[in-house]
Amino acid sequence: MGFQLKDGLRRKNKLIHTCAGLGNPRADKLSPKELLNYCFIRTENGTSGKTLNNELCYLNSLYNGLKSSGEILYSKALADIKMLKLDERELFWLTVEEIRTLLNTIEKFSENPHVLILTKVCLATGARWGEAESITVRKVIDHKITFSQTKNAKVRAVPISNGLNTELVGHLEEFGGFSNSISAFRRAFVKSKIRLPKGQAAHVLRHTFASHFMMNGGNILTLQRTLGHSSINMTMRYSHLSPDHLLESINLNPLTTAIGY
Repeated sequence: MGFQLKDGLRRKNKLIHTCAGLGNPRADKLSPKELLNYCFIRTENGTSGKTLNNELCYLNSLYNGLKSSGEILYSKALADIKMLKLDERELFWLTVEEIRTLLNTIEKFSENPHVLILTKVCLATGARWGEAESITVRKVIDHKITFSQTKNAKVRAVPISNGLNTELVGHLEEFGGFSNSISAFRRAFVKSKIRLPKGQAAHVLRHTFASHFMMNGGNILTLQRTLGHSSINMTMRYSHLSPDHLLESINLNPLTTAIGY
């Protein structure tokens, strides 16, 4: 089961951590009451609802996998446990001025030679940082970057401008590839003094691409393909930024009909 997952080892470690928090009970003896008590304690200790829902999903998948393979026959303890209802998190993005500030800060202060070009690639394509780091010169062909081994295991090609193509190919020919540079990016981001909610710095470039794409009149289906989302539901998070989003509500609401507002 787990060997089929791209992040199987990470999930295994998460499950081991969850089991330890539950007191390492026997799988057939784990009760809904124990799970609810575990969730309550974790919440009291400051664990986010999203993290808890992830843990419950991993446990649920484990039980389902064991049952489908015939390893167990009993019902899982999570059968009557509902996921926590969470408020939709607002996705923050950088303004044009903040983008310029960030790029200038990286150029002036970052000692890592890869951070600036990686930041530009993410802003221009919506790529995840790890996807950008995996680019080799063979993946940049005809002014397109091919992203493979992605989160959803699908390959996608995203076009880039002549200027970025020249800069990227030159950098890759000089260095041969990219090293892990996310920590250097985070240090530069802090140095820029741009304020973001906790936990959003890693994906802010991707959110910035998607947000500006929609604000500039981009098509939601094109954005889905560019970002590599397997479901349009994920991409719809950015739809409210479209210039004509829900514009009909101005002309078709009853107040306008009644008094012309």
